[in-house]
Amino acid sequence: MLRFTVKTQKKREVLDITDLIEDHLQDASVETGVCNLLVLHTTAALTTADLDPGTDLDMLDAFEAMIPKLRYRHPHNPAHVGDHIMSALIGTSVSLPFEEKKLLLGTWQRVVLIELDGPRQRELALSISADA
Repeated sequence: MLRFTVKTQKKREVLDITDLIEDHLQDASVETGVCNLLVLHTTAALTTADLDPGTDLDMLDAFEAMIPKLRYRHPHNPAHVGDHIMSALIGTSVSLPFEEKKLLLGTWQRVVLIELDGPRQRELALSISADA
């Protein structure tokens, strides 16, 4: 298993990490399989997305609109409970097939890290399984 970090720059942002993942696939001992990616935090998320200009901001606005402004009871810091909830709804992991050490993605599809409580150093874990 490989662990690596991604540095975020803003409170909320969508970062394209597709090329970074494919760089790590170049070092894999297998040509075809599945890579499993997990962000090791509860206020960040992973998914795939189309990143046309402005889509990142549209996504962040939509995620925020889904979370009601409640009086949260989280003892650590109630101000970022919405960030925890968004992370849980979006998800903290993705499984991505690859062939010839390249991710199998749709034409416009990119792998993205969604920062919900930055800026921070985010740790990710990547495991690779060979195609059976």
